[in-house]
Amino acid sequence: MKRRRSSSPFRWLLRRPIAEQAYPRPASPDRQLFGSLQLRHIDVGSCNGCEIEIGSALSPHYDVQRFGARLVASPRHADGLLVTGVVTHNMAGPLRQTLAALPQPHLIVACGDCAVNGGIFTDASGVASLLDDVVTIDVRIPGCPPHPTAIVQALRSLTGR
Repeated sequence: MKRRRSSSPFRWLLRRPIAEQAYPRPASPDRQLFGSLQLRHIDVGSCNGCEIEIGSALSPHYDVQRFGARLVASPRHADGLLVTGVVTHNMAGPLRQTLAALPQPHLIVACGDCAVNGGIFTDASGVASLLDDVVTIDVRIPGCPPHPTAIVQALRSLTGR
């Protein structure tokens, strides 16, 4: 006697077609890298909401790495910085050291309202300056926190994919 296998919900999930959302190509900035983009992430004083969304953008669901963007551990290996948060007194020095370690030419990507315009922390006592006062921002990703699709579109505009 042959035993019949029961149909489980997991088998149904594996058989259904996987639909992938096609992201439109955003407008290209002045500088554009074709191929891969190596970014060094630096948090200069955020609430960590943007870091969670960056992690989601790197996850298999959004998979920004398929468009050639990835995070690296050293600024010496990076093409640019992915900055989150406002520049606090404690992080102003490390930000300048990281900028000095970046090879030229480099890109600066501001992720989140705090990095773009100071957000709700603009007048806080621990804030040294806005990111605009320290460095020229090439790409701005607004939002508090920005959605992973916005991060993917911004990084995609840099890689040209």
